[in-house]
Amino acid sequence: MTQPDNPKQPDAAHRVQGEGDYDAARRYDKATTDYAKSGKVEEAARNAKPTSAEEADELRRAESEGKSHAKGEDPALHRPGKDTSTGG
Repeated sequence: MTQPDNPKQPDAAHRVQGEGDYDAARRYDKATTDYAKSGKVEEAARNAKPTSAEEADELRRAESEGKSHAKGEDPALHRPGKDTSTGG
């Protein structure tokens, strides 16, 4: 196997993947930002509302179950002066 000319620029076979997949993270961030700016969020939120009291109860139970397994909220969410609306 040949080595890349520039060791700081790995070939495609040596790119970081999984949680370190930086290209995928950039694509996700761009797609998320584009969607948020598209004007479709309010409609999607309305369409996601439960359609019955039974469905609403089921969603509340599922949320409660999920929260019971959580380690808690990120303390950074409650830092004074911290702008959490931009993710940073």
